[in-house]
Amino acid sequence: MKDIVDTAVGAGSFKTLVAAVTAAGLVETLKGAGPFTVFAPTDEAFVQGTDVKISTTGGVKLNGTSTVVKTDIECTNGVIHVIDSVILPS
Repeated sequence: MKDIVDTAVGAGSFKTLVAAVTAAGLVETLKGAGPFTVFAPTDEAFVQGTDVKISTTGGVKLNGTSTVVKTDIECTNGVIHVIDSVILPS
C-alpha cells in the first residue's frame, strides 16, 4: 500500500493537487504517519477557497454542490476521498 502522496501521483489525475502540496511544503507531512483524510479534487475539479461545508443528505456533498464520488482510497498514512467538481467559495 502507498502513502497519500504516492497514491495521488500514481493515479495521474491529481497533478494539480500534488503540485499544490509540493508548493506548500506538505509532501513530507503527507508522507508522515498520519492518519490523514484528504478530499482530493481531480485536475478537472481543482479549487482554492475557504471553509468547506459537509452534508450527508443525498450522499456526501461539499458546499452543497460537489459530491464525493469515490471514498476510502486507503493509503499507509490516511485516506483519500474523490470529489466530482470544484468547490467554490460562497
